[in-house]
Amino acid sequence: MDIFIRQERPEEYSTTEEMTKQAFLHEEYSDKKEHLLVRNIRKSDAFIPELSLVAINQSDEVAGHILLSKITIVDHDKVADSLALAPVSVAPSFQKKGIGSQLIRAALQKAKEIGYHSVIVLGHKDYYPRFGFKKAALWNIKPPFEVPDEVFMAMELTEHSLRNVQGFVHYSDAFSE
Repeated sequence: MDIFIRQERPEEYSTTEEMTKQAFLHEEYSDKKEHLLVRNIRKSDAFIPELSLVAINQSDEVAGHILLSKITIVDHDKVADSLALAPVSVAPSFQKKGIGSQLIRAALQKAKEIGYHSVIVLGHKDYYPRFGFKKAALWNIKPPFEVPDEVFMAMELTEHSLRNVQGFVHYSDAFSE
């Protein structure tokens, strides 16, 4: 499907939040609060405007959205900067058309271009590996909560960027509000 991906504009925030809400309305593993997570991240110091991207369709409507935000990986006194991929959403009428994949690829490329080296995602074990994500446990990177190893993944945007990184992921407070 033909879409255009670009940075989200502030005047689109409410549209994006409503689209995100609708995208997760019938998802089994959703708490139905992803739109609030988007809002909370935007208000936090973890927000990176350049990594809040929208997919625009031919009718100039927001068909999808992805957000990467700042996190850290902490091992005692060692702290490494990274990004969290969360959430990625596609309007129900545009799902299953490859828009989510296009958003993920564009966001990962943009993150690399602006100098980030790794991304963490909590997501479907069969979906995210196609983009290069692997179990975070391979680097001894752990989630701050109990989840199966296969759904907590990491990706190096720069080769070997996680070689000397390990510890627990610290999400911004926006994730717990």
